[in-house]
Amino acid sequence: MPLTDMPFRTSFTLLLLSFLSACASFSLEADSTTKTASSPEINPAGWWRTAVFYEIFVRSFYDTDKDGIGDLNGITAKLDYLNSLGIDAIWLMPIHPSPSYHGYDVTDYYAINPEYGTMDDFKNLLNEAHRRDIRIIIDFVINHTSSRHPWFMDANTNPKSAYRDYYIWADEPGPGNWHQGQNGYYYGYFWEGMPDLNYSNHAVTEEMLKVTDYWLNEISVDGFRVDAVKHLIEENGKVENAPATHLWLEDFHFAYKAQNPQAYTVGEVFGAGASVVALYTGDELDHIFNFEMASGFVNSANGEASSGIASAYKFAFMDMPDFNFATFLANHDQNRVMSVFNGNANKAKVASFLMLTAPGTPYIYYGEEIGMQGVKPDEDIRLPMQWSGDKFAGFSSVQPWRNLSSDYTQVNVKAQEDDPASLLNHYRTLIQLRKEHPALLTGNATLIETENPVVFALLRESGLENILIVVNLGKTHVTDYRLDLSATAITLDGNNPAVLFGGSDAIAVNTLDGYKPLAELPPYQMLILKVGGR
Repeated sequence: MPLTDMPFRTSFTLLLLSFLSACASFSLEADSTTKTASSPEINPAGWWRTAVFYEIFVRSFYDTDKDGIGDLNGITAKLDYLNSLGIDAIWLMPIHPSPSYHGYDVTDYYAINPEYGTMDDFKNLLNEAHRRDIRIIIDFVINHTSSRHPWFMDANTNPKSAYRDYYIWADEPGPGNWHQGQNGYYYGYFWEGMPDLNYSNHAVTEEMLKVTDYWLNEISVDGFRVDAVKHLIEENGKVENAPATHLWLEDFHFAYKAQNPQAYTVGEVFGAGASVVALYTGDELDHIFNFEMASGFVNSANGEASSGIASAYKFAFMDMPDFNFATFLANHDQNRVMSVFNGNANKAKVASFLMLTAPGTPYIYYGEEIGMQGVKPDEDIRLPMQWSGDKFAGFSSVQPWRNLSSDYTQVNVKAQEDDPASLLNHYRTLIQLRKEHPALLTGNATLIETENPVVFALLRESGLENILIVVNLGKTHVTDYRLDLSATAITLDGNNPAVLFGGSDAIAVNTLDGYKPLAELPPYQMLILKVGGR
């Protein structure tokens, strides 16, 4: 079947309603108080708006069965560590069976990768996480399956297979990523081992709705990170962000909210800035990762200039003024931020400070909080977690699946645990402050002019408090700066603000020539100040 613009919205909706009615009928028989699936009560704010997420590659987190591969029981064993960090939610990279180490080519959507454990292990992890008020979302790879998935294996060998139209076929390869099959050519955007699913076939949609229902209601996960969502449907040669993808996601949003109104989805639209994020958020997915903000955090910290982060904020003000998106510094597809900073811990602290004082929902990539390094290939940005300086970094008692980073004896959790100046405790302190202050969680944001490109300032405001963020991005002392608060509702009245983070009690106030919280900002100085308002 060639890539074409195929009308499917009406029949999709009928299919959806039929499926949800069946689910609702079953639920009503089990519990007469259950609401019908046709009218989910969706929380417009959502628990995710105040959460701090932690991304985990299971293979590399913690090995408990001594095979050199991280496992689900390893995550359970480390939940108290995550609790102490202040994590509210975990994103698990793919946990399904797969022929690849990374798991992004799924062979069974209803099972657990046996290298990671059993379904009982996963249920135990869920229970223990929920007992600590930590939610768990799982990677949902729906653009494609593995070429070893039973659907594709049957479709590839038998042109009359019931699964033939689960994929996209052609007699001759067209432009783009077509691959030779046993009976024709099939489309696979990423590579031949990942054949794309055909969402113009409503049976594929029905299969995926069954998968979401299973994980949300039978297993009780809290949501999904939807992989490669911009490539979901190809339409008239358009291979990303096609109109048909948006239509499908609108119906998918209704479906998963009907299955569980508190279910959460975050979508990967690689490279998305605020304008693209806005296209997917609201009636399609709950969140999209804002790569523009991530670049702003990292580039400003690395380049020691406020232009990158200020630009990202300005685009967000224009296209997503409620900042209803996910933020991050780096993920499993990018070089680790500490490597981008060439091991400079001060820059790592500044970048995390910018993210954790910003609006949006922050995601932390495992090991980022201790400054793990890694550059591509992908396996080397997904190395085993460095828990200690002991043999095998405390990750395992045997040789890990991938050689450890050479710095693990110095860079590890144990070495930083009791050091108040460590990167780990920097993260802990900022996350705790974020939880304690509504303005940092969900408050409005206003850029403050500083008259110096090395100094960045931001005002966060809620109905309860006003918090001023100030940071010297550079490696030298700064005296020639001035915060212009004239356009804000902030009044200092000659009183020193409360210092929540950084600085000292000797905070200077100069209302005649603008505000300077410190006469001199030391290198990489970060301040969080609670200030008054009119």
